[in-house]
Amino acid sequence: MTAKKKTTKKSAGETKPAKKTTTKKPDLDHAVIADYNGYDYKKIFWEDGKRDYEDLADRLAVRRLLPDAMDDFVDIAGGYGRLADEYISRAKHATIFDYSKTELADAKKTYGDRIMTQEGDIYNLPFKNESFDGLMMVRATHHFKDMPKVIEELYRVMKPGGVAVIEIASKKTLPKMFRYWFRRSDINPFSKEPSYLKELEMYNYHPKYMEDLFKKQGFKILKVLSVSNFRSTKLKKIFGTKTLGKLEKVAQPALAPIRFAPSIYYKLEKTLKNV
Repeated sequence: MTAKKKTTKKSAGETKPAKKTTTKKPDLDHAVIADYNGYDYKKIFWEDGKRDYEDLADRLAVRRLLPDAMDDFVDIAGGYGRLADEYISRAKHATIFDYSKTELADAKKTYGDRIMTQEGDIYNLPFKNESFDGLMMVRATHHFKDMPKVIEELYRVMKPGGVAVIEIASKKTLPKMFRYWFRRSDINPFSKEPSYLKELEMYNYHPKYMEDLFKKQGFKILKVLSVSNFRSTKLKKIFGTKTLGKLEKVAQPALAPIRFAPSIYYKLEKTLKNV
């Protein structure tokens, strides 16, 4: 079994650490899975956290990247089905996979028979080989320390030619660059190795590290988007969700080559390894 850790509001948030952050190499002997059982993720993180802009930014990206039609689709770490409205109409069969029974129960209450739910461990997905032609994983990578194993499992459960939309929590962001330059953090945002934010109990990944991992596993990168480009409390107060949403729609493809937004989205196709 994989070890689990209780996720608190602090660990689920995205606020700037008050203290200097440090780099810690992941210990892969005991992979940690965030445990959202008993935690009202929807209310505490999204509603009380006033993250309407972030939600809209995710939706804009998902709409752009997901195939219009899929037979068997799975939302990995999909929780209570926050983004289910974006894929239910595109898939003949849609499944939400998550570690949390609480989140999956909430998804069932909302969507009923329109979705299937499956509880399990990300490092040992309870699905047969080549089960899905569509897959999505959003706002989950920051919980995973053994990313190669996660990507291996995602590749395994996908059908050849299937499309995966995967979002990563990037370590290469402007705020992280400034903290590094002004010696408020010793985490080098330009280095490829994963970083661990001890105060938040989160992992961040360099886009190049993830892209190398995707290709090594056998995924072909079809498209990249820069997402949540204006993730700032001040900007949200000044401009509001509607205006930032318009800017975000333009910025996602325009800023993709730079890759320094907090969320980087990838549209991937499963190919044969070493091709």
